[in-house]
Formats: sequence, C-alpha cells, structure tokens
Amino acid sequence: MAFGGFSAARGAFPRPKGAAPLAPPVSSVWQLGDAPARQIEAPSRRLMLLGWCGASTDELRRAAEAPALPTDVAWRWPGTYTAVEETADRVVLHTDPADAAPVYATRWGDGWAWSTSARLLARLTAASVDVERLACSILAPSVPALAETRSFFSGVQHLPAGSRIELPADGSGPYCSTRWRPDPVPGPPDHRLREALAAAVAFRVDAGPDLSSDLSGGLDSTSLTVLAATCRPRPQPLTAVTMHPDGDDSAADLRYARLTQEYHRDRIDHQVLPVTAEHLPYSDLTAVPASDEPAPSTLSHVQLIRQMRFVHQTGSRLHLTGDGGDSVMGMPPVHLADLIRKGRWLRAVTEAVGLARLRHRPLAPLLREAAALARTGRRDALAALSPMLSCSLGHGPHLGDLSWFSLSPAPSWARPETLRLVAGAALGAAERDEELPGTDIAVRTLVDEIRETARSAVADAALAASVGVDLHNPFLDGLLVDAVLRTSIDHRPAVHAYKPVLRRAMAPWLPPALARRTTKDSATASHYAGLRANLSVLMELADGRLAALGLLDPPQLRRHLREAAAGIPTSLGPVEQALSAEAWLHAHHTHPAPAWTDAPVGSVR
Repeated sequence: MAFGGFSAARGAFPRPKGAAPLAPPVSSVWQLGDAPARQIEAPSRRLMLLGWCGASTDELRRAAEAPALPTDVAWRWPGTYTAVEETADRVVLHTDPADAAPVYATRWGDGWAWSTSARLLARLTAASVDVERLACSILAPSVPALAETRSFFSGVQHLPAGSRIELPADGSGPYCSTRWRPDPVPGPPDHRLREALAAAVAFRVDAGPDLSSDLSGGLDSTSLTVLAATCRPRPQPLTAVTMHPDGDDSAADLRYARLTQEYHRDRIDHQVLPVTAEHLPYSDLTAVPASDEPAPSTLSHVQLIRQMRFVHQTGSRLHLTGDGGDSVMGMPPVHLADLIRKGRWLRAVTEAVGLARLRHRPLAPLLREAAALARTGRRDALAALSPMLSCSLGHGPHLGDLSWFSLSPAPSWARPETLRLVAGAALGAAERDEELPGTDIAVRTLVDEIRETARSAVADAALAASVGVDLHNPFLDGLLVDAVLRTSIDHRPAVHAYKPVLRRAMAPWLPPALARRTTKDSATASHYAGLRANLSVLMELADGRLAALGLLDPPQLRRHLREAAAGIPTSLGPVEQALSAEAWLHAHHTHPAPAWTDAPVGSVR
C-alpha cells in the first residue's frame, strides 16, 4: 500500500502498475492498494489526507477552507497519515512528527516525484541501494542522526518529519520548514496521554470492527487491549493474542495476560498461540517480504507472519500492537544531564541514586558522566563520533546510557572501509543544522528514538499486509507523541521508574497487579536457540550480498556466528543488524517493486 505524486499537480505523469489516480485529471496523486484516502475541494486548495486519519468531514472542510492550513494538520487528529495540499502552482506535503507515515522524494524529469514508498521511487529512477546508509544501519543503528535525510536508496530523500515541505515544480530544492516542536506545556502528562491514547484506540475500533490486539502481558499491549475491549459493544469481545513458548505455561507474560482476561472477562476473547521450534528467531530469513528497509521483526518474521495469519483466520483485518510504547513512555538516563543543566540538583542526585541501584553502578561516576554530558552539545557529540568509529576493529570506546548517542565497539567482521563510511556519515551529520535547537537532551534523544522506531515499523506493517492484515501502532500516532513529549522537565518521570505516566493514566482499566509490574520476560534464550537451530543457513548468508558490497569479512562473521551458537559470551546486536540487512537485500533483489507505466487507467498495456 502506497501513495505518491509529483511536484506539479497537472500533467501527464507515470504511476506504478496497479496504482490508480486519486483525482484525475486535476491531480498527480496516485494510490496503490486500499489504504484510506480522503480529499476535500476548497476554493483555494485541494486537501488530501492519505492514510488512517480520525478527522470528521466537517473538520477536514474547515481546515481546507481556512486561509492557511493549521500548523498541526499532520497530527491534529488520531491516526498516522500525511496531509497533501495542492493548488494551481504548488504541491505541499505535511509530515507527522513521529515519522510513522514517512514520505520520500526524488528528482524526476524537471521536477520531483514523491511517495510513501522509497522502493517505488527507486524503481522509477533505477536507484541502487545506498551502501553508506546500509553501513550506518548495521554498525550504528542507535544513531539515526547519521542517516536523517537518506533512505536506503541512492538519490531518494527521506523528507523531514513534523514539517511542511514544498516541492518546487522546477526541480529546485525542497522548501522545508519545521512545524512541530516538543515545546513544554503546563501540567502533568497523565490526562493528555489518557485522552490521546483513548482517541487513538477508539478511532481504530470505529474504523475496523474486525479488530484484534496483542496481549503480551506488558503495560503497552495490555493498555491497548483493555481500551479497545471497553470501546466495543458488549456482545463483541475483542480477540487478544498472546504468543508464548510451547509447553511453558509458567511465563510471567502469560500469567499477566490471563489476569487481564479475567479482569475483563466478558470483553476479551483471549487466544494463546504457542511458539514452537519452527518459529524460532533466524528461521527462514530468505522468505522475508520486500520492504523499504530492514523490518524490526526480520529475525522473528516467522512469528509475526504466523500471528497475522492466525488473527486473519479469526476474521480480524486490523491488529493493534504495543510496539513503540517503550520508546514513547520511557525516560532515558540522559535526563540526569537536563536536571543538572536546569539546576534541579537534588532531583538529579535522587534519580542518579535510583538509576545506580537499578543498573548496579557506582554513583559518583554516573554523576560525573551526567555533568559532562550537560556541557556537551549535540553537534559536538556527532563530530566526536567520527574518530571513535575509526578505531581499530573489535576495539574502541563504548558509549552507553550517559551520552548523546549509544555506540558499541566495532565488530571484528566489519571491514575498515565500512567503518570509514560510517565515520564520514558522522562528520556530515555534525555539519548539518540542528532541526530542533534548544530542545532538552532527553527530549531530543526520545525524538530520535521514536522516529527511528516509527519509520522502521512501516516495514513490519508491510509484512503484516502481505497476509491481509493492517498492523497499527497507536503509541506512535503523532497526536500521542505530541502529548507525551511536550511534558515540562518538572513533570517528566524519573529515569529509574518503569512507565509511571502510563500506569497512572491507565489505572482505572488495568488489573492492580499488572499496574505494579516493572519487568518483562526476556527473549534472549529463544534468540540463542534460533541461532543454533539455523546456524548452517546463517553461515551461508555470511557470504552474501553484504559481503559482495564489501561491508563485511565473511570468515570473521562465520567465526562470530559459531562462537555465539556455542554459547561464548558475545554481543548479538551487530550480528542481528547484519543478518536483517542481508535478508532485506535478498528480498529487495528477488522481488522487485512494481514497474511504472504511463498507460491510461484500465489499459491492458
């Protein structure tokens, strides 16, 4: 499912095969698939909302007929969508602040082509994979600033989130202006979160009566489940799915999921889906569907596809997941530096004590790191990454919790050329203007993390769509992200507390025992089991397309895989990023995006 168009509203333009124009002949916008799309004609403009948007028709008309579109048009209502404004002489895109509905653009002819699918634009211009972007995703996935405006395809730009972007018809550079800023608003965030989350869920319930939800036993998915269940008419219980290891009924996640079902007995139809050996991580990686970028669930895609097929068989066509809740509802440790910068000394020490106990770290070094971070700007931190990334293979410093960016030592299988690519990306990022100047360190860190999570979640949605299910992440709605990130420093949660804002906001609906929960079951054991079970296939993938691009050393990677499978302590992070990228490359080259055509609609040509 995708949308797209060109920088001129009128004219003869191609479109992907199978796509249909939305408003011919007065608009160049096309649609591929059956995602929702709405449009309003006004005297001065045509307003299109592409994607899932909870605005009423009257609200859309008022927005379209106003002298200027509302600044928050891309996050004013629940859902994930892009607003497109067409006039006689310009096309303007309004992007959501969470980047949950990413938009891409590339030069085409004398102007621009844009789309919600980077792969489709790459097919239009015959663009190759961007090797530097790929390298950054493998070695520095927690530093999204290195990529920022780059997609995974050369020449295809990722347009900035939370912005107004005018694509000039003459092909000159886009005019971008930031529309969203996480400027603090008065008061605690509890009521804002509750209203935004309830609106996000209610919109999905109204839009898709054939609805289901994850029920993993954690706070995020449980919150969505109980809100959706209580929104529906009583005779229609919500199908809620818990996946757990086959034969193990003692897991805490399953226990809390069953507790929730008991608490809302008449509202939830709880379905338990056992995970067997054939569904372990790393299974069948060459069967991953093609997408714009490596999907977060690539390594466990067999589990996701199985779950989506199961809910599809129950009649569900729209499924809610709590993925993204960790990014939105957490408070990163760098918040300590903000407290020091703002003179909240007592609170800084108190929270540092709590974090030190939680992480089993000495207090004094933690405070020193926080104080040093308080004196460091984001641009300086990016510039400092370059020499760190150039360190010898397998060595170098580890940047952890109390730094602008998290960075692990380079793995021994990464080639020096790969490190140089990533180091160059860091220098380039340091030279760019800061998009959100003056933002607190913790908030800026959360913006980066949320946008990375939201954009990449679109690839997971593509996997679900391949079996006929729309996968939704309500925690990543722009309306909700705006409600949470605009919390003032004095009302932000403590760094060592476990999602206190969500627990308070959802207290009326959650079982008391679950509302007190502060941990989640670990999936580490299943990842090592999957690695051992699929080792022979993974060894073959080590000498695949990434190796052909010169990004890794196959013998070193195979050695690393053997050691991990043997139980030798090692970091799986970079290995998993590399295998996800390899699986994505295989899918991209095996299943090309649809070709483009200029044939009239309905033509057999």
